[in-house]
Amino acid sequence: MLDMLAREIRDRRVILFVGAGLSRPLGLPSWGELIEHMAGELDFDPAILVGPGADYLQVAEFYKLRKGSIGDLRSWMDRSWNVTDEKLLASKVHSQIVDLGFPLVYTTNYDANLERAFRLRGCDVSKIASVVDIADAKPGHTHIVKFHGDFSDDNSLVLTESDYFERLEFESPLDLKLRSDVLGRTILFVGYSLKDLNLRLLLYKLKRTWDCTAYAKRRPGSFIFLVRPDVVQEEVLESRGVSPIVSDALDPDEALPEFFDRLLEMVRGAG
Repeated sequence: MLDMLAREIRDRRVILFVGAGLSRPLGLPSWGELIEHMAGELDFDPAILVGPGADYLQVAEFYKLRKGSIGDLRSWMDRSWNVTDEKLLASKVHSQIVDLGFPLVYTTNYDANLERAFRLRGCDVSKIASVVDIADAKPGHTHIVKFHGDFSDDNSLVLTESDYFERLEFESPLDLKLRSDVLGRTILFVGYSLKDLNLRLLLYKLKRTWDCTAYAKRRPGSFIFLVRPDVVQEEVLESRGVSPIVSDALDPDEALPEFFDRLLEMVRGAG
């Protein structure tokens, strides 16, 4: 399985899909801390909003209803999710992604750290967060698609519950771009929790996209990297055409760097 994925990466035929787990080594605020901040701005006791099973989507919706906009929250997130150049250059996984040479990266992260990592390493990047960006993206650049929006545009952010419900329609310009992109390329998902309903919906929609054609059996491979085994979720993923790659690392924080190291070794060996 890894041999095939490495060959596809070497041939620049893989889309990398990046979730929030990529940012853990950078020490960015957790979703729990985000909810605590929103509670503070609304003069609520955080314990009231940050209980067991707290849903940051609903809290963000509540915040927007009370404040009238997410402008102040977006500004705080932009500052809090930003790291120094030195810290970003020291992030092994960001450097590994640059070295693997993915021509197209989708991310559900709002921050600019991924595109900054490419620029700090001297790589040309076109950020795509709106339909205008699709038209302006330059050939030959690494294209980084901000699937849930970007801090530079409040209207692009998928942050509140209503934003996510609208995204479930799967009909935005970025959704249409994704449909086109995935039809001829392999996909690798990293940094995701399988508790993320949006990821599970995305995987389901991708399967449906192929199933609605006469060529479902010719669908390129899709892979997801998992930090630990989960027999239930692995079987469900397989049923949706996604092959789990399960880490055997003892330290969860080392799992993704070790996986990327193996891929880099295989990609360079295949060359």
